[in-house]
Amino acid sequence: MPQQKIKQDINIGANIRDLRLRRDVGATELAIKLQLIGVDMTREALWKIENGEQHLKATQLRGIRDVLGVTYDDLLKEHGGAA
Repeated sequence: MPQQKIKQDINIGANIRDLRLRRDVGATELAIKLQLIGVDMTREALWKIENGEQHLKATQLRGIRDVLGVTYDDLLKEHGGAA
């Protein structure tokens, strides 16, 4: 049976990258900070998430929220028109 993909209507990865860059946090720095609080994340995984090539786990989303000091609303905002 072919694997179904979830249609992504909000680009969470782009939101993460935008928020990270606005806070002047590098991808490696964010990955290290996430690892220090017990969140499984590498720089490569973060890059894939930001570019929409890898799914994001809820624990990773919560960790990113905490490390960047943002809200879920910030991470889940829509850009432009509705998809």
